[in-house]
Amino acid sequence: MEGQIEAAIKQICYEKNLEYDRVLEAIEAALAAAFRKDFGDKNKQNIVAKFDPISGETLVFDVKTVVEDQTLPTEEELAELKKKEEETGEEYKVFNPKTEIMLAEAKQLDKKYEIGDEVKTQLEIPSEFGRMAAQTAKQVIIQKLREAERDSIYEEYKKREGALLTGMVHRKDGDTFIVDFGKINGILMPNDQIRREFYKMGERLSFYVKSVEKGPKGPELIISRNHPEIVRVLFEREIPEIYNGDIEIKNIAREAGSRTKVSVHTDIENLDPIGSCIGQRGARIQTIISELNGEKIDIIQWDEDAKKYIANAMAPAKIVGVELNDEQKLAIVTVPKDQISLAIGRDAQNVRLAVQLTGWAISVREAETGALVDHTDEKVVAKADELDAE
Repeated sequence: MEGQIEAAIKQICYEKNLEYDRVLEAIEAALAAAFRKDFGDKNKQNIVAKFDPISGETLVFDVKTVVEDQTLPTEEELAELKKKEEETGEEYKVFNPKTEIMLAEAKQLDKKYEIGDEVKTQLEIPSEFGRMAAQTAKQVIIQKLREAERDSIYEEYKKREGALLTGMVHRKDGDTFIVDFGKINGILMPNDQIRREFYKMGERLSFYVKSVEKGPKGPELIISRNHPEIVRVLFEREIPEIYNGDIEIKNIAREAGSRTKVSVHTDIENLDPIGSCIGQRGARIQTIISELNGEKIDIIQWDEDAKKYIANAMAPAKIVGVELNDEQKLAIVTVPKDQISLAIGRDAQNVRLAVQLTGWAISVREAETGALVDHTDEKVVAKADELDAE
């Protein structure tokens, strides 16, 4: 029987992926609860049980912390303190005979005790636990093991914040989707969804883990399909030169489901950062695009020269020149007439993404006339839509 107890604990640890000490703590908490049920004084004893899984022996203690001597408040004074707590929100410390023992009383037990020490008094277990105590112990073990299992899952997935995980769309709750990741569920809120992207029940997709939260029913993943960092993780996964640090992603500007601009840089000579990201015949970038359901990706050469960087960010348009106003952090980009629609993009998306990527406000100027272009001009927008469709 003694060997069976330890074997059973190890089996639970294996099945639930729990630490041995957490399971032992659950058993000890259950034994303490059983003792309180049959033999303890709930108001005066702070029961702690110690269990030896090898010998099967159980020891029970009343554990108290030594505090300074003090005069106990009367019932009227207690009522007044409670009233003050409600009014001020401050908690007033009052001697608790269940968990504390005054210094003078502790000294009577042993003169070595000082304030802050712990006094452990072993208690006798008069007889076997009754049926109700056993039931209480069972409930405590179930509860403690469930808490330990939740904590274990929480810690496991907490390390995966900022990663991409594949999950199955499980159900819809209003505008929110619940995604099954096996041990844990993920919550995809409306503001983390891609506009015009439809999620089918049973569909398997990749999701970015924004955070791990402790929900009322256990740990939950707060996930996203539109987070810009999804692009970074996919690039690191598909492009070895980015994963090992030879190529650095400087900035990401994303309008999820439509288009993303990624600026890259390397200090290694003879290494083409854009070509490395695209791959032979576009194999690498196509894998990433497929993962993002066809979202278009522009790979931009980063440059410490702001003029060059802004000109690169306006791709696919060809830029004639860039003028900077450092005080206003404004860039005026000069573009040939036949490139204006490309520079602005559908619904001004191209210039908007360039602004996000570079951190500069950008105005577009027509090279031939020198006039600034209205990004909302219907003819310009219509032409941009036509080019984008191509």
